[in-house]
Amino acid sequence: MQRVIRILALVLILGLGALWATAWFGREPGESAGNAFMRQFAALTGREQLPAGPQVGIQLPAGVTLGGPFEMRNQDGRAVTQADFQGQLLVGYFGFTFCPDVCPTELGSIAAAMDMLAQDQAAKVTPVFVTVDPERDTPEQMKNYVGNFHPRMVGLTGTPEQTADMARRFRVYYAKVERPDMSEYLMDHSSFIYLIGDGGRVRALLRPQSSPEDIAAAIRALLPQA
Repeated sequence: MQRVIRILALVLILGLGALWATAWFGREPGESAGNAFMRQFAALTGREQLPAGPQVGIQLPAGVTLGGPFEMRNQDGRAVTQADFQGQLLVGYFGFTFCPDVCPTELGSIAAAMDMLAQDQAAKVTPVFVTVDPERDTPEQMKNYVGNFHPRMVGLTGTPEQTADMARRFRVYYAKVERPDMSEYLMDHSSFIYLIGDGGRVRALLRPQSSPEDIAAAIRALLPQA
């Protein structure tokens, strides 16, 4: 019996290794290895499509849930939880304000998608930018930053412990990057867009570099129909 278990474990390890190698060499431009691995895994399990939505989402495997309760501070310094957004569809993105390229690009796409929604639709949607760099991203810094993208955008920051807890619930990867040639550290992080419903639960996961048109279509697909 132990021999069988060892063989199965070896097959599983080799399979995951092969999938990781495929993800590494099959990465799209600007895509991290972690994001590529999740994309390859979703393709392997046949769960790449959003139900009744555009072909840009990743449907999570059965039994896997993302999100949940959280407690952070918004850009005005007020403590907020998922309950403060009850009845709203959140368009969440995790990053940091000192991000040189990826974060502004993704937030710009989210803002453009918001502008594509009808007025009554946009009123039911809140774009949310969550920092993975609470050391530098104070509420004041977040307020200045999110104001550059969309008037409805909310910035969330918190203690390192609160940030780590929220990242764990949403399975967000992040890590500080420091090199001798850098004057300021950067943050390596995953780059998915989360469509979040009541209770802080993720209803859909969108790939990095999704177009504003696809983001807007995914939002419409999850809004209550009049």
